[in-house]
Amino acid sequence: MENDIQFLQAAFAEAQKGYDEGGIPIGSVLVHKGKIIGSGHNKRVQEGSVILHGEMDALQNAGRQPASVYKECVIYTTLSPCPMCSGTILLYGIPRVVVAENKTFMGDEEHLRSRGVEVDVLDHAGCYELMQKFIKEKPELWNEDIGV
Repeated sequence: MENDIQFLQAAFAEAQKGYDEGGIPIGSVLVHKGKIIGSGHNKRVQEGSVILHGEMDALQNAGRQPASVYKECVIYTTLSPCPMCSGTILLYGIPRVVVAENKTFMGDEEHLRSRGVEVDVLDHAGCYELMQKFIKEKPELWNEDIGV
C-alpha cells in the first residue's frame, strides 16, 4: 500500500503538469518491479491528439516492451480508465490497475475485473479536487475528452 501511494503521487504530479499546461489533468505511471518505466499525462489538448490519454502517454513513454514485462506491471492512473485505455491494458496483459478516483468518471473497471485484472481504487482526495476544479473551469474540454 505504501508503494501504491508513492506511485499514485507520481501519477498525480503528471496530472498537475497536464493542468499547468492547459490540458486535461489526468496522469499515469507504468511500474515494473517497483520502478517507474513510463510516465505521462493527458496531452489531447497540447498535441491535438485523439488518443493521448494519461495511460496511453505513460505506455508510449515506456517504449516498446516485451509481453513478459507488461505481464509484471502495474499501471497507476489518476482517473478510472476509459474503454480505450482499458482495452490497451487488456491487450498487453497488465494484471493490476490502481485508480486514484472514480467519482468524477467511472471507466471500464468492471470490464477489466471481468477479464481478471485487479483494480484497486484509493479515493485520492487531491486527484478528485483537481478534476472538479478543471471541470468547473473548462467543461467543454472535459465533455470532449469523454465523448459527450
